[in-house]
Amino acid sequence: MNVREHMAFGDYVRSRGGMLLRSALALTGGNRADAEDLVQATLIKAYQAWDRINDLAAVDTYVRRAMVNTHISGWRKRRVDEYPTDEIPDQPSADPSEERDLRDVVQRALDRLPRQMRAAVMLRYYDDMTEPEVAAALGVTVGTVKSTVARAVAKLREDEKLLDEMIPHQGGPTQRP
Repeated sequence: MNVREHMAFGDYVRSRGGMLLRSALALTGGNRADAEDLVQATLIKAYQAWDRINDLAAVDTYVRRAMVNTHISGWRKRRVDEYPTDEIPDQPSADPSEERDLRDVVQRALDRLPRQMRAAVMLRYYDDMTEPEVAAALGVTVGTVKSTVARAVAKLREDEKLLDEMIPHQGGPTQRP
Protein backbone atom coordinates (compact mmCIF):
# COMPACT_ATOMS: atom_id res chain seq x y z
CA MET A 1 0.00 0.00 0.00
CA ASN A 2 1.47 3.32 -1.00
CA VAL A 3 1.44 6.49 1.11
CA ARG A 4 -1.58 8.00 -0.69
CA GLU A 5 -3.66 4.85 -0.14
CA HIS A 6 -2.55 4.73 3.50
CA MET A 7 -3.68 8.33 3.99
CA ALA A 8 -6.98 7.60 2.23
CA PHE A 9 -7.61 4.69 4.61
CA GLY A 10 -6.83 6.89 7.63
CA ASP A 11 -9.20 9.58 6.35
CA TYR A 12 -11.90 6.97 5.86
CA VAL A 13 -11.48 5.64 9.42
CA ARG A 14 -11.56 9.16 10.92
CA SER A 15 -14.65 10.18 8.98
CA ARG A 16 -16.65 6.95 9.27
CA GLY A 17 -15.44 5.55 12.61
CA GLY A 18 -18.51 6.76 14.52
CA MET A 19 -20.87 5.22 11.97
CA LEU A 20 -18.96 1.93 12.11
CA LEU A 21 -19.13 1.87 15.90
CA ARG A 22 -22.89 2.54 15.85
CA SER A 23 -23.37 -0.31 13.37
CA ALA A 24 -21.24 -2.61 15.51
CA LEU A 25 -23.21 -1.65 18.64
CA ALA A 26 -26.40 -2.63 16.83
CA LEU A 27 -24.89 -5.98 15.83
CA THR A 28 -23.53 -6.77 19.30
CA GLY A 29 -26.68 -5.84 21.18
CA GLY A 30 -25.21 -2.66 22.66
CA ASN A 31 -22.10 -4.24 24.19
CA ARG A 32 -19.50 -1.50 23.66
CA ALA A 33 -16.42 -3.67 24.23
CA ASP A 34 -17.59 -6.28 21.72
CA ALA A 35 -18.56 -3.52 19.29
CA GLU A 36 -15.11 -1.93 19.50
CA ASP A 37 -13.48 -5.34 18.94
CA LEU A 38 -15.74 -5.93 15.94
CA VAL A 39 -14.86 -2.53 14.43
CA GLN A 40 -11.16 -3.23 14.96
CA ALA A 41 -11.34 -6.66 13.30
CA THR A 42 -13.36 -5.20 10.42
CA LEU A 43 -10.89 -2.36 9.88
CA ILE A 44 -8.01 -4.83 9.82
CA LYS A 45 -9.74 -6.73 7.03
CA ALA A 46 -10.56 -3.51 5.18
CA TYR A 47 -6.96 -2.31 5.50
CA GLN A 48 -5.66 -5.58 4.05
CA ALA A 49 -8.01 -5.24 1.07
CA TRP A 50 -7.77 -1.45 0.69
CA ASP A 51 -5.53 -1.50 -2.38
CA ARG A 52 -7.92 -3.91 -4.13
CA ILE A 53 -10.99 -1.69 -3.64
CA ASN A 54 -11.38 0.13 -6.94
CA ASP A 55 -14.66 1.92 -6.39
CA LEU A 56 -14.31 4.24 -3.38
CA ALA A 57 -18.06 4.88 -3.53
CA ALA A 58 -18.59 1.25 -2.56
CA VAL A 59 -16.24 1.31 0.44
CA ASP A 60 -19.06 1.67 3.01
CA THR A 61 -20.88 -1.30 1.50
CA TYR A 62 -17.71 -3.38 1.50
CA VAL A 63 -16.85 -2.49 5.11
CA ARG A 64 -20.39 -3.10 6.39
CA ARG A 65 -20.50 -6.49 4.67
CA ALA A 66 -17.10 -7.34 6.16
CA MET A 67 -18.42 -6.30 9.58
CA VAL A 68 -21.49 -8.52 9.30
CA ASN A 69 -19.40 -11.47 8.09
CA THR A 70 -16.85 -10.97 10.87
CA HIS A 71 -19.62 -10.83 13.44
CA ILE A 72 -21.25 -14.00 12.13
CA SER A 73 -17.90 -15.81 12.06
CA GLY A 74 -17.15 -14.82 15.64
CA TRP A 75 -20.56 -15.91 16.80
CA ARG A 76 -20.19 -19.29 15.11
CA LYS A 77 -16.81 -19.83 16.77
CA ARG A 78 -18.22 -19.04 20.21
CA ARG A 79 -20.81 -21.78 20.11
CA VAL A 80 -21.15 -22.97 23.67
CA ASP A 81 -21.94 -26.58 24.43
CA GLU A 82 -24.45 -26.78 27.24
CA TYR A 83 -24.97 -29.85 29.31
CA PRO A 84 -28.05 -30.47 31.48
CA THR A 85 -27.50 -30.88 35.19
CA ASP A 86 -29.67 -31.47 38.23
CA GLU A 87 -27.90 -28.79 40.27
CA ILE A 88 -28.00 -25.13 39.52
CA PRO A 89 -24.91 -23.37 40.83
CA ASP A 90 -25.49 -20.42 43.12
CA GLN A 91 -24.23 -17.26 41.54
CA PRO A 92 -24.55 -13.88 43.18
CA SER A 93 -25.93 -11.23 40.91
CA ALA A 94 -25.47 -7.52 41.14
CA ASP A 95 -28.48 -5.47 42.08
CA PRO A 96 -29.03 -3.05 39.20
CA SER A 97 -31.29 -0.90 41.34
CA GLU A 98 -28.32 0.14 43.52
CA GLU A 99 -26.48 1.53 40.50
CA ARG A 100 -29.64 3.27 39.30
CA ASP A 101 -30.21 4.73 42.78
CA LEU A 102 -26.64 6.08 42.90
CA ARG A 103 -27.02 7.60 39.42
CA ASP A 104 -30.29 9.27 40.52
CA VAL A 105 -28.67 10.67 43.68
CA VAL A 106 -25.75 12.11 41.70
CA GLN A 107 -28.09 13.52 39.04
CA ARG A 108 -30.19 15.30 41.69
CA ALA A 109 -27.01 16.78 43.19
CA LEU A 110 -25.88 17.98 39.76
CA ASP A 111 -29.31 19.51 39.18
CA ARG A 112 -28.81 21.63 42.31
CA LEU A 113 -25.66 23.21 40.82
CA PRO A 114 -25.91 26.53 38.97
CA ARG A 115 -26.31 26.19 35.20
CA GLN A 116 -22.71 27.12 34.25
CA MET A 117 -21.19 24.77 36.84
CA ARG A 118 -23.50 21.93 35.84
CA ALA A 119 -22.64 22.39 32.16
CA ALA A 120 -18.90 22.41 32.85
CA VAL A 121 -19.06 19.28 35.03
CA MET A 122 -21.29 17.40 32.60
CA LEU A 123 -19.06 18.20 29.61
CA ARG A 124 -15.85 17.50 31.50
CA TYR A 125 -16.77 14.26 33.28
CA TYR A 126 -19.86 12.82 31.61
CA ASP A 127 -18.89 13.63 28.02
CA ASP A 128 -15.17 13.11 28.85
CA MET A 129 -14.11 16.30 27.09
CA THR A 130 -10.74 17.92 27.72
CA GLU A 131 -10.61 21.31 29.41
CA PRO A 132 -9.84 23.11 26.11
CA GLU A 133 -12.79 21.33 24.45
CA VAL A 134 -15.10 22.36 27.30
CA ALA A 135 -13.81 25.92 27.06
CA ALA A 136 -14.54 26.01 23.33
CA ALA A 137 -18.01 24.51 23.82
CA LEU A 138 -18.93 27.02 26.54
CA GLY A 139 -17.16 29.99 24.96
CA VAL A 140 -14.95 30.66 27.99
CA THR A 141 -11.24 30.37 28.77
CA VAL A 142 -9.54 27.19 29.95
CA GLY A 143 -8.84 28.87 33.31
CA THR A 144 -12.54 29.57 33.74
CA VAL A 145 -13.32 25.92 33.04
CA LYS A 146 -10.75 24.76 35.59
CA SER A 147 -12.01 27.10 38.32
CA THR A 148 -15.68 26.41 37.55
CA VAL A 149 -15.20 22.64 37.70
CA ALA A 150 -13.13 22.92 40.89
CA ARG A 151 -15.81 25.07 42.56
CA ALA A 152 -18.54 22.68 41.38
CA VAL A 153 -16.74 19.64 42.78
CA ALA A 154 -16.16 21.47 46.07
CA LYS A 155 -19.83 22.39 46.19
CA LEU A 156 -20.81 18.75 45.59
CA ARG A 157 -18.50 17.63 48.41
CA GLU A 158 -20.29 20.01 50.78
CA ASP A 159 -23.82 19.24 49.53
CA GLU A 160 -25.70 18.14 52.67
CA LYS A 161 -28.52 16.48 50.71
CA LEU A 162 -26.00 14.48 48.68
CA LEU A 163 -24.19 13.37 51.84
CA ASP A 164 -27.48 12.38 53.49
CA GLU A 165 -28.54 10.34 50.46
CA MET A 166 -25.14 8.69 50.02
CA ILE A 167 -24.65 7.60 53.64
CA PRO A 168 -26.91 4.65 54.53
CA HIS A 169 -29.16 5.37 57.49
CA GLN A 170 -29.03 2.64 60.12
CA GLY A 171 -31.54 3.72 62.71
CA GLY A 172 -29.45 6.35 64.48
CA PRO A 173 -27.52 9.50 63.77
CA THR A 174 -24.83 9.03 61.18
CA GLN A 175 -21.23 10.04 61.60
CA ARG A 176 -19.75 11.73 58.57
CA PRO A 177 -16.07 11.32 57.79
